[in-house]
Amino acid sequence: MSLAPVCSISTYYEDEPNQSFNFDSLVIKPFLHNKHTYLQHNLQPLSDNHIEKYEARTSIIQHYNLDGIDIDYEHFKADPETFAECIGQLISTLKNNGVIQFASIAPFADDDVQSHYLALWRKYGHIIDYVNFQFYAYDQGTTVSQFLNYFDKQASNYDSGKVLVSFISDGSGGLSPENGFFTACSKLKSEGKLNGIFIWSADDSKANGFQYEKQSQAMLSIAH
Repeated sequence: MSLAPVCSISTYYEDEPNQSFNFDSLVIKPFLHNKHTYLQHNLQPLSDNHIEKYEARTSIIQHYNLDGIDIDYEHFKADPETFAECIGQLISTLKNNGVIQFASIAPFADDDVQSHYLALWRKYGHIIDYVNFQFYAYDQGTTVSQFLNYFDKQASNYDSGKVLVSFISDGSGGLSPENGFFTACSKLKSEGKLNGIFIWSADDSKANGFQYEKQSQAMLSIAH
């Protein structure tokens, strides 16, 4: 994946201050007062060159003027406790050293995935700012009522004030905008539960002129 497009993100923020990027995906969050740029991170736990990887990530983050990372680790070579400690220490060190200001995680409804992320959450949830839960990993054709139930379940697993809703641009899973995603968002917003919207991915959204990103932006910009 090319890192070159990241160079233009800082300029983009002048016009769109409450959008956040992690290369492939777009996260839109309400009421942000600072610029947030995310680097998706896939650190291998138990790696012999853990320090070198940390230094490499730090170099990339600083070179491209990023201020956050999104942990999207889906295949595990370590037990949940080891994963939690490795990733938790990474986030903590990056924050303590002033390398990043924000960190998010991107779990989805899979027993193995959840066991690892929940172990991370239990020990280091206090330094994780957002949960970009992959609701689009649920079955295609998810209904509004099912989606709302899924949200409530994950909000009980993680801090309900940090869980973002999500959809996939190509409509291949979960609740799509065509089938009521924004209806579900309106319901959550009326209940004070809409913390932000995570959209995967910008590559697919580009074909329709980022229609749903703009709709998400408009919804989040309106006060309750």
